[in-house]
Amino acid sequence: MTQFALAAVLGFLFALGTFLVLRRDVVRVVWGVAIISQAANVYLVTMGGVEGRVPILGHGGGHAVTDPLVQALVLTAIVIGFGTTAFALVLTYRVYEEHGTIDMNELGESA
Repeated sequence: MTQFALAAVLGFLFALGTFLVLRRDVVRVVWGVAIISQAANVYLVTMGGVEGRVPILGHGGGHAVTDPLVQALVLTAIVIGFGTTAFALVLTYRVYEEHGTIDMNELGESA
């Protein structure tokens, strides 16, 4: 049941991100890319193992151990994604100040 719920959430996040990327508003495109990157992070954590014991405390006993490398890589990806999203939003603000719009069609016509 847990795997089905995670698959449904991942499918919804990827669908929402794709929907936002296909919009004309630049801010929605940035948020769509951010949502897709977070969905990829959730996917990596899910494939790394959701259930298991902490490797430091779980010595022996034959229990499954959660892989800490995947979690460290996803944590790094979250931080980099936050910085990239903030930078993209600042660039979007500068485009708005320069052109007075963030509509992609209007920006394409003014170029």
